[in-house]
Amino acid sequence: MDWIQWHASYENPDSPLVQRLDVVRKRIAQALERSPAGPIRVTSMCAGDGRDLLGVLQNHPRAEDVSGRLVELNPLLVEKARISAPPAIEVLCSDAGNSDAYDGVAPVNVLLCCGVFGNITEEDIQNTIEYWSMLCAPEATVIWTRGSFEPDIRNEIRGWIKIAGFKELSFDGAEERYSVGVAKMVRSGKSYQKGVHFFSFIPERQNR
Repeated sequence: MDWIQWHASYENPDSPLVQRLDVVRKRIAQALERSPAGPIRVTSMCAGDGRDLLGVLQNHPRAEDVSGRLVELNPLLVEKARISAPPAIEVLCSDAGNSDAYDGVAPVNVLLCCGVFGNITEEDIQNTIEYWSMLCAPEATVIWTRGSFEPDIRNEIRGWIKIAGFKELSFDGAEERYSVGVAKMVRSGKSYQKGVHFFSFIPERQNR
């Protein structure tokens, strides 16, 4: 898929992607504000050009506390993200669906899983959610997205997140073409392991 062309939709102010981005940024800002004093570690799966997190860090009062890693496979989007990223944010060109990409950064306080669930199978969605705890520090915040396209499984996803040991904090966009969920980890985390497969993108989809 041409993800560069897909990202061009952000230039259209009427695009649902722009509306979703505004909500994601709001929820990221709130997650940073909720974090205890001290360092905040963040990672983003399938980060694209990082405009969600990087846009927040431009003027957030906790920006200097934030370090972490954006994981993106498209090299052109990686280069765009690196131009905007502060020194404390690494931009890694790697497969976000494999745990190796998070070696050295996990566990994190804020995990972004935006633009993932619309492009993978239901089995992989459940698998990824179950492995979130391997990447998360205690009481970490996870922010995820999923469109309303058929089959609309957003409520099922919310249920899987609860079963996996996360408490829903908010869910935006129930009546929109997009949705943004926020959850807090309330279970014990799994130990980080290399070589764990989370998901694979379905080539024919472009619902990121």
